[in-house]
Amino acid sequence: MERIEAELFTDPGNDAVVRLPPRHFPGVLIQGDSLSIIRSDIAEIVEACDQGDVGEAREAAAILLSNLDELLARYTAALKAHDIPIPFYQAP
Repeated sequence: MERIEAELFTDPGNDAVVRLPPRHFPGVLIQGDSLSIIRSDIAEIVEACDQGDVGEAREAAAILLSNLDELLARYTAALKAHDIPIPFYQAP
């Protein structure tokens, strides 16, 4: 284990926006339990697809997409608040 200093751009919650040295852009720290939930959500979509249940797959995917959109909005808001350019294309 190595101890380092990181820059924190949001509150230190479940999905904190942090920048680690020597990275140019911040990232999102996702807690292990949250990562496990995302994995389970994706597994649910795959299972529904395997069973041919397109409606269930679409519903689960829509919920996952909404959650990721919220996370991405939190990330971009944090960067904008600190005058850091967004490191990817954003559709208007």
